[in-house]
Amino acid sequence: MRNSRMLRLSWERRCLRSRRLRRPRTLERLGVSAAIIEDKTGLKKNSLFGTDVCQTQDGIESFCRKIHAGKTAQITDEFMIIARIESLILGKGLKDALERAAAYIEAGADGIMIHSKSKDPKEVFEFCREYRKMPKTVPLVVVPTTYSQVTEEELIENGVNVVIYANHLIRAAYPAMMDTAKCILANHRALEAEDRIMPIKEILELIPGGK
Repeated sequence: MRNSRMLRLSWERRCLRSRRLRRPRTLERLGVSAAIIEDKTGLKKNSLFGTDVCQTQDGIESFCRKIHAGKTAQITDEFMIIARIESLILGKGLKDALERAAAYIEAGADGIMIHSKSKDPKEVFEFCREYRKMPKTVPLVVVPTTYSQVTEEELIENGVNVVIYANHLIRAAYPAMMDTAKCILANHRALEAEDRIMPIKEILELIPGGK
């Protein structure tokens, strides 16, 4: 029984490793040019919850192995793997974030994303300044969801290369959908909602091959 269990676990690990190796190749075939992978383990929790929910950061060596496996598996040189660092989110501080950045770059990461849930960009700017002093760097990515008062020009001045507005479009779309739904419910028809929505012809033409 023990040997059977060991064989089953070994087979499961090989299957898991095989699936991980196929993922970069699948993304490349779909036309994806880059993937951001975060250095947490377990079930996905939104980082902006911070330490209010259970979130576990991966070990540096373990995450470096994942980066290396992804880079080894990719087909083209152009595909990028960007390592997302959660140290500031989880309260582990600047030193841990910089240590991870250096290790992830050595493991083959094509970019570094530093994440923060603070409304003050100070800790992100501090990371940027120290990061640029490192002997080896790659493009730096930020997601200013919580510190939205910062301009792109300020981010560029601090050494940021890529800015991601991760959720603003869906946050804009949801209230609009709610308003339209309420309008239809209130009037028992869609006529009153027509002036606040796209013409059907326009939406159909957005779909490739729809015309």
